[in-house]
Amino acid sequence: MISAIIASTSTVHGSGYLEYLLDTLKLHFKGIDKIIFVPYARPGGISHDDYTANAAKAFKKLNIEVIGLHTCENPAEAITKAKGIFTGGGNTFVLVNQLYKNKVLEPLKIAINNGTSYLGTSAGSNICGLTMNTTNDMPIVYPPSFKTLGIVPFNINPHYLDPIKGSTHMGETRETRIKEFHKFNTQPVIGLREGSWIEAKDNKLFLRGNLDARIFTYDATAYEIKTNTDLEFLK
Repeated sequence: MISAIIASTSTVHGSGYLEYLLDTLKLHFKGIDKIIFVPYARPGGISHDDYTANAAKAFKKLNIEVIGLHTCENPAEAITKAKGIFTGGGNTFVLVNQLYKNKVLEPLKIAINNGTSYLGTSAGSNICGLTMNTTNDMPIVYPPSFKTLGIVPFNINPHYLDPIKGSTHMGETRETRIKEFHKFNTQPVIGLREGSWIEAKDNKLFLRGNLDARIFTYDATAYEIKTNTDLEFLK
């Protein structure tokens, strides 16, 4: 029985780290006093220790202790025994590469499918899809596979951006990039705007947050769905 919050971002403009999600996380991690934090997505600029400290500061407001997975002698065992898990954002290529390297991708998938409460933000949400191929990140490392957790039966594009009206930028829009993905792949893609998340609970999937999301399906026109929409139709 999956219990997951799959969020587009950890921080929305004008608020602190995870601040917009705290009420939701209070319920999501109810009865849990310690979680494992996966800091693998940060390739530089911040150490795993400092990244874990940021997460710990936010979860302290919920009276939840945070343990960095990088400090665990046996990462796979730590994931298996965890009551709650949070995978932070950063570079999805780096994250997936480290999950494979440390042999924790499969234990993570099993733990989530067995009901361990999970939170993913940004890259940590991208890996919940069937593959990581709809990430926005640069391929600075080459993971063994682009196949990820498959917690949801579609792909995710976190931080989804709409074209800016009046912009003189002549490059590809996010929608164009996802259409390019569908030239070679058939699974649906949900464009999650910042401040939105997917709630996976009791075998149901719902869009949550204050914003609509954009749905892309193979060989069809993209369209909008409202917040609180049941995502059963994407299964």
